[in-house]
Amino acid sequence: MSRADAAKLRDSIGSALTEKREFFRTAGEYRDDGSYVVSRRGADSAGNAKVFESFEALHRLYDRLPHEFTAEDVGRTGITGSRRHMLIRHFGEHPAFDCRITRRNPLTAERVDSDADGDTEPADAPLDDVPTEVDATAD
Repeated sequence: MSRADAAKLRDSIGSALTEKREFFRTAGEYRDDGSYVVSRRGADSAGNAKVFESFEALHRLYDRLPHEFTAEDVGRTGITGSRRHMLIRHFGEHPAFDCRITRRNPLTAERVDSDADGDTEPADAPLDDVPTEVDATAD
């Protein structure tokens, strides 16, 4: 392999390992060392970011939160200040977390309900395909 080809490969691998994805108010960045950083979109100071050991560590935090959660709930995990609100917004914006922001004051997020088939849809989704007849013999 030539040096030029090796340099291209190194750059491609580096790009695949480090990725920053911006959402409406937040951004998530996968770093070379495997850590995951949640930050305010467009902010440069460390006060506007929270570093996690990995994306899985962030997901474990999310899994420990109640069905409906606020900054106070996030704060119980040891995260302080405005980072609590930033994480709630990130959970609501990132597609890997099935939740949505339900209130702005206090900032509140709610997990999306799952039905028995494993399909997910918001709790307030329209009921377009609800049968008009009900089988009275069904359990």
